[in-house]
Amino acid sequence: MGYRHLTFQKGSLFLVTGGAGFIGSNLCEAILDMGYRVRCLDDLSTGKQANVDLFASDPNYEFIKGDINEFDVCLRAAEGVDYVLNQAAWGSVPRSLEMPLFYCQNNITGTLNMLEASRQNGVKKFVYASSSSVYGDEPNLPKMEGREGRLLSPYALTKRCDEEWAKQYTMHYGLDTYGLRYFNVFGRRQDPNGAYAAVIPKFIKQLLNDEQPTINGDGRQSRDFTYIENVIEANLKACLASHEAAGEAYNIAYGGREYLIDIYHALTHSLGKDIEPKFGPDRRGDIKHSNADISKARTMLGYEPEYDFARGLHEAIEWYRENLE
Repeated sequence: MGYRHLTFQKGSLFLVTGGAGFIGSNLCEAILDMGYRVRCLDDLSTGKQANVDLFASDPNYEFIKGDINEFDVCLRAAEGVDYVLNQAAWGSVPRSLEMPLFYCQNNITGTLNMLEASRQNGVKKFVYASSSSVYGDEPNLPKMEGREGRLLSPYALTKRCDEEWAKQYTMHYGLDTYGLRYFNVFGRRQDPNGAYAAVIPKFIKQLLNDEQPTINGDGRQSRDFTYIENVIEANLKACLASHEAAGEAYNIAYGGREYLIDIYHALTHSLGKDIEPKFGPDRRGDIKHSNADISKARTMLGYEPEYDFARGLHEAIEWYRENLE
């Protein structure tokens, strides 16, 4: 179970793009803890220097401030790299509706730059962040790879394009690519601030400050919330996956289903707060229900998530208690 027992060739170098972000910084930390080398590429547009300052003095760690939209930066960053974990992207469905050109440039062209740079540098495995948003309006639960609906946002479209480009690179150029369709990842270092903040850290921060959170919609929407440790496991196991598993996308989740209103009450209970939420309008482009079938990742990647929602939520709350001013 988990990933701490996994072994790579001595001196292996991992490039984590978007490495100063929430998921990226956790990947950097885990790989360094396992004794391997990490090169972090981030332009700090959404990532935070503070997320990677923790390991700035580690001799196995290197930071490049740069943008995946610049191909020469990608080429330089991928030099001598064994494994690429491509997390660099702009998230948020609502924000993508306001900035479609920007999302195309960053999330599609940026990923394509990294694919080509990886090919030219002879990278062994290219693992990249996709998203559950690619399922669109497909109504059936659980969500299963190969059964996708009409895309509901520019963000979802960018992730779907990334999957298709990655497939081309496996098919034509011999680069083993693995797409990870993340389902509502949460955990330490996820930013609680701003209009597009994810719901769990945002609620925790507001409740700790005795503010009244707003739930979009009626709170009966459901999500397969996935703790960060499971995502680290999936990335590292994909780096060790077979060539036969390449060129595919995989659901990365726990396989559970939590309703937003129930999560809210679990948070108020855990934090000892008696604050009723406000209810706002539904968010445009949102998927109402999300729950993953993870059998493909289990079979092809050996993915066995250790952290269920309750365990992950407990750890996340403890981290925010200690780290939020």
